Amino acid sequence: MERRFVRISQLKEGMRIDQAVTDRLDRVLVHRGAILDPFVIEGLIKLGIPGVYIGSGEDEKKKEDPMAAIEASISPLVKNKIMHAREEDPAKVKLSDTVRKRISTGIQYLYNNSSSEKFTHTTNNITNSLMDALNENDALAVDISQLRTSDEYTFRHSVDVATIAMVIAKNMGLSMNEIHDIGIAGLLHDMGKSKIPTEILNKPAKLTDQEFEVMKQHPVLGYRILQEKKDFKDIISIAVLQHHEKINGKGYPMGVTEDKITKYARILSVADVYDALVTNRPYKKPLSQRNAVDILMSMTGELDIKVMQIFLSCVILYPVDTIVHLSNGEYAKVVKNNSSSALRPTVIGTETGNLYDLANDVNCANLVIE
Repeated sequence: MERRFVRISQLKEGMRIDQAVTDRLDRVLVHRGAILDPFVIEGLIKLGIPGVYIGSGEDEKKKEDPMAAIEASISPLVKNKIMHAREEDPAKVKLSDTVRKRISTGIQYLYNNSSSEKFTHTTNNITNSLMDALNENDALAVDISQLRTSDEYTFRHSVDVATIAMVIAKNMGLSMNEIHDIGIAGLLHDMGKSKIPTEILNKPAKLTDQEFEVMKQHPVLGYRILQEKKDFKDIISIAVLQHHEKINGKGYPMGVTEDKITKYARILSVADVYDALVTNRPYKKPLSQRNAVDILMSMTGELDIKVMQIFLSCVILYPVDTIVHLSNGEYAKVVKNNSSSALRPTVIGTETGNLYDLANDVNCANLVIE
């Protein structure tokens, strides 16, 4: 693919970047192949980068959205059926552009300045912003594809895990103080990675056994950072320490079993595993949400089943109005999500108008979203 250098002032939304953008520590901030949006462009401007290489030809052109063509082809009769069957999703956590920028700046500051006197204050400010988003529309669900606070994995992952964990905690009936605590633990759960050598942290290949042993120390390193602050509750520090423990005792760093793992750590584990599976990394491609949920559901021997069930009831994989492709060859529009089965919403065929209750209709048992 040919590419050309474009000055920062000439970048436009929809362009595909043909280089990786890194910071002074060689950490990837924007991955090669990323599609530029206003948030990313503003970030590049703040970094003081004069310009970047952009892919040319067909990769750069905005191709017609095939879903838009399907939407336009829906007949008035089917549209009427969709309108009458449609049920709004539960309120989801939404972050305004202003809040996204504030959170992005704050989380980068934390991971780059773990010894700062402003560490605790900044952590509380970010958590308060997430609490406000959670409470603003009484959010009980999360669609992580809509969060996007950063293109750098560690920063974005921390915010994703915090938000998912807070939504789980809210659905579990935890108090506002507990939800705030779990938010702090989520934001800081990978803080120990700031002490891991960069060549291990950003290695674009599978770690060796020796390198993985070093990586496995990040929960301990994060725990020590928080303990030194003396500003965080022990339950928060312990959650950071235990977020990679498994209820069968096969986790790390201590290999403790179910009865020794705190409630906060069990929540973080589910949020952490899911977000890691669906997020792009230099050494792996992201899994689809469907495949990630399948893997999560297979981990009943490692993760807390109750927490997992609550997570699956509040994660929105197929938002209402999404057009999906069914295994019978039909395209269909999602009209209702089922809290007991995130993978199997109720849909209506865009051509036939047939209603498929994938979660409850036995006639749909062999029908899946592809």
